[in-house]
Amino acid sequence: MKQFPWRSCLIMAVLGSVLLWQGCKKDPPEPPQTGDLLHISYEPKPYKVVKPPHFPEVPVPPDNPLTVEGVQLGRRLFFDPILSRDSTQSCASCHLPHLSFTDGLPVSVGIDGIAGRRSSMSLLNIAYATNGLFWDGRVRTLEEQALLPVEDPIELHNTWPNLISKIKKHPVYPALFRKAFGIRDREEITKELAAKAIAQFERILISSGTSKFDRFLQGDLDVLDDEELDGKLMYFEEGAGVGLPDAQCFHCHGGFTLTGNQYFNNGLDEVASLDDFVDKGRGAANGRRSDNGKFRAPTLRNIALTAPYMHDGRFQTLEEVLDHYSSHGKSS
Repeated sequence: MKQFPWRSCLIMAVLGSVLLWQGCKKDPPEPPQTGDLLHISYEPKPYKVVKPPHFPEVPVPPDNPLTVEGVQLGRRLFFDPILSRDSTQSCASCHLPHLSFTDGLPVSVGIDGIAGRRSSMSLLNIAYATNGLFWDGRVRTLEEQALLPVEDPIELHNTWPNLISKIKKHPVYPALFRKAFGIRDREEITKELAAKAIAQFERILISSGTSKFDRFLQGDLDVLDDEELDGKLMYFEEGAGVGLPDAQCFHCHGGFTLTGNQYFNNGLDEVASLDDFVDKGRGAANGRRSDNGKFRAPTLRNIALTAPYMHDGRFQTLEEVLDHYSSHGKSS
């Protein structure tokens, strides 16, 4: 059969036209963004932590950078009783700013009037606590810590689904979450974002660094009177001096935050066995019998404001605390 070259040319031309047409087709349009918060701008501004010059930089996790908007949201959540089941208590109920973020009680009391087992710890300089949080170190990060009190039956006794439902319907919170985290719709609000915001606020709770102790550390050697100098010897020296109690506080409460963030059995209770502690502390958190009866050494900054003392608030005064340690504690 005779071949017609023009047919091949025609076929090639048609194919070329098809390919050219396909190549010139516009990409399908992006689906329009949806969300009831998109009219609110998302322009987070970095938050600059104010800290004393002799303090190191505040540790901040890369997945939760400090922003002005995040801190503002976290502060509002921290002080808002909406966090509790009956809207009567907030984080600040047990962490009062004028008491260095403690509550002045031997043990904290939740919304149902049930007393807990432990004293409220100060949140001052909590950003530097990198070896576990709470008295027993059961969690490592502020983001984890912020999740627990909401659902604790002896604290805020709420559920996160219930709380998040209230926050989504709130007239103000959805916009604040948008500004802090860039969510497009209130349905994107989660407990994890709420915890991140609270953690951001807690990270900025830093000492002013203007105390007499800080001034002494920075070279003002005349700022302490004779009694305070004796106290410094008792605190920081072994065998402080003739006639002075041998306190040696620095072993557990050293560094710029006056805590090493370690866990100790400080001889509060006499027990025959490590299994006999009523509150096993660190041991209950990590399952190690050798850690039964150990608790995290708290910061001693602003210690005059944080009575009563110890994990169970058993000592009302600093004098009682010093008497305990000077007597070398009980056998445990």
